[in-house]
Amino acid sequence: MAIYLTKDSKVLVQGMTGGEGMKHTRRMLAAGTDIVGGVNPRKAGRSVDFDDRTVPVFGSVREAVHATGADATVVFVPPAFTGAAVTEAVDAGIGLAVVITEGVPVHDAVAFTAYAKARGTRVIGPNCPGLISPGQSNAGIIPADIAPAPGRIGLVSKSGTLTYQLMHELRDIGFSSAVGIGGDPVIGTSHIDCLAAFEADPDTELIVLIGEIGGDAEERAATVIREQISKSVIAYIAGFTAPEGRTMGHAGAIVSGSTGTAHAKKAALEAAGVTVGSTPSETAQLVRDHLAR
Repeated sequence: MAIYLTKDSKVLVQGMTGGEGMKHTRRMLAAGTDIVGGVNPRKAGRSVDFDDRTVPVFGSVREAVHATGADATVVFVPPAFTGAAVTEAVDAGIGLAVVITEGVPVHDAVAFTAYAKARGTRVIGPNCPGLISPGQSNAGIIPADIAPAPGRIGLVSKSGTLTYQLMHELRDIGFSSAVGIGGDPVIGTSHIDCLAAFEADPDTELIVLIGEIGGDAEERAATVIREQISKSVIAYIAGFTAPEGRTMGHAGAIVSGSTGTAHAKKAALEAAGVTVGSTPSETAQLVRDHLAR
């Protein structure tokens, strides 16, 4: 099994006919994703050939859903138009919206994530690599070849790069699903959401959580792990050497005093029974050691 995305997911690509949309649509199709259409009002009625698959282009998400039964979308549109694209997908009844776009204005993210949640659409991102259920489907920009086979690990990560590294280092064990939730100040799906989904997934044996400095998401996740998660969790927190009082990286995270530091997050997770690695490679080895036991 997997969480959020399976072989049965019918996926649209909003922005498919742009440069990034074209490139990653081809990669998603090669990974087995059932991409049933693209959306571009200016190119409605056309189709695009991707190797052995021809994908139609629709003028709206509602039209695409009516014609194809799509239940998921991947959003590759410029930041200024992302909010409207997600809102359109929500209004069309899409259940999963994976928002790859970087640089989305925070006030737009606040509005469309709240709108989606109120109407039952799960948003992954924005500014995220997406999610992959190896052997089933890939929605986003995660390279499918770094973990080609399904396995026993569930991965939830703020960092795209660290998602790729952990998947590569543990590729022989494999993943049920890997979800890159994004590191922006406002995101649609949290560590906590993914922890609950992996807890309910019978094929996920162990959960890997990757966090970053800034905010309190990992501390809140630690509380949930202690109270609600029965499966073992192994974590890594990026940013142990970050200076205090500065905005760091794509997370836009400001560390002030002990709030939001990697050390504070590590302490909270360890108090909840989570083993925390000091480097990504050590974290991967901790996973191997646990599964071997």
